[in-house]
Amino acid sequence: MQTKGVDTGAYFEVTGQKIWTSYADKADWIFCLVRTEPDAPKHKGISFLLFDMASEGVSTKPIKLISGASPFCETFFDGVKVPKEQIVGERGKGWTIAKYLLTHEREMIGSTDSALFRSESVVDAARAAVGLDGEGRLADPLLRAKIGEFLVDEMAFKVELERAKAWSRAGNQIGVESATLKYTGTELNKLRQEINMESGGFDALEWDFADAQSNEKASLWLRSKANSIEGGTSEVMLSILSKAVLELG
Repeated sequence: MQTKGVDTGAYFEVTGQKIWTSYADKADWIFCLVRTEPDAPKHKGISFLLFDMASEGVSTKPIKLISGASPFCETFFDGVKVPKEQIVGERGKGWTIAKYLLTHEREMIGSTDSALFRSESVVDAARAAVGLDGEGRLADPLLRAKIGEFLVDEMAFKVELERAKAWSRAGNQIGVESATLKYTGTELNKLRQEINMESGGFDALEWDFADAQSNEKASLWLRSKANSIEGGTSEVMLSILSKAVLELG
């Protein structure tokens, strides 16, 4: 972490940048992880600061994704003065707060309730694209088998999601379970969009980068690639599960 906050007495002077800041160009305030203790070990010495986006020295630059428009920005800090009373929690222990927030972010991203996953059913899309055979089944047997396998996995994931919700409603912390939900949910969404692209055939390949709405199938497929990166990559999720659940080291 390179963004640093120098203690000047009454405030921290923050210099650095933050990337993939959602709606930074529209936000009034921001939270930021800042290294305030440069000599501390890498996961220590990080403080969690809140400050006004209208502060002198703050600037943003929108990032456009390959799928078209996006909410993401790069945010730059050039000697931003942040009052010390705007620190959240203890100084130098911001990573503990960040890990807690990541748990909720991963749970949100992996959930089928997420706006990222709101798209037409793979079955409906396939029916419209390839039609039915004489027995009322999808005319393409290979696509039919792939969709069948996907639907079984999706149902299993929804059961796991309901179990996690019940656990949370009982007053328990989701904890490492968020890594399971994030990994499984995002990988399933990538497969969902791949099936929709496959069922769409050549028509699904049409794409105009200047108009994200020119082909919803292509746009959603391209956007799904980011699902397994944002909030922690799928590889990171598997690493967390291997250590916390399987105790592999």
